[in-house]
Amino acid sequence: MGKHRILILGGTTEARQLAAALALRTDCDILLSLAGRTAEPIAQPVPSRSGGFGGSDGLAGFLKSENFDLLIDATHPFAARISHNAAVAAGSTGIAFFALRRFAWKQQPGDLWTCIRSIPEAVAALGAAPKRVFLAIGRQEVFHFEHAPQHQYLIRSVDPVLPQLGIPDARYILATGPFEEAAERALLTGNRIDVIVAKNSGGTATYGKIAAARALGIAVIMVERQQPDDVRTVETVKDALGLVDHLFSPAMKRGV
Repeated sequence: MGKHRILILGGTTEARQLAAALALRTDCDILLSLAGRTAEPIAQPVPSRSGGFGGSDGLAGFLKSENFDLLIDATHPFAARISHNAAVAAGSTGIAFFALRRFAWKQQPGDLWTCIRSIPEAVAALGAAPKRVFLAIGRQEVFHFEHAPQHQYLIRSVDPVLPQLGIPDARYILATGPFEEAAERALLTGNRIDVIVAKNSGGTATYGKIAAARALGIAVIMVERQQPDDVRTVETVKDALGLVDHLFSPAMKRGV
């Protein structure tokens, strides 16, 4: 019996953990696909590729030409384009498909959140009065904040923001999580931050800033996820492994 061919769309810790767990199985052949946006990606436990597919049609063609049996979308919760393309490609090819999405953060007592849907909305939510702003949204969308040059910005990202923002006061930090709450408190107080702009990425690695903001009474402008509702989704690697077992069980193959 041939091995089950699985394509994992990755770039997250959960994708790497899932790939490593599936690699231990003797009945699976894994390929992990990365977007290629990080300058120095972490070493992966299985064969990997880097770069896009050419939209949903390109991904569908790749799935068919490489004879994959299962597509798993384990990309970042805000990788909306590839997630959309994955859902469309799976639908057009009829391949088994599900998403692995780490749990979203939930607002707790004491949190001072303003929940919005997009980064441009976050820019507007900062208001007209000058503030000291901590941008913890990655590097790809920080350019939107050039429309609010009256604020002072502290910008943290894994890779450099290039080009840097054309605004009077912006400082940059290069760092990779996880970020502990105590260190985040020190960062926020040391820089006298008034407001944080963050994406609801979920999980534990970057939650420290949210817990620190709660403890310090700092406002958070939270960009919420905009994920499709019609995609089968699990929240943990354990659940993903269980679903793989279910999808490849003899009963499922017989249509029972």
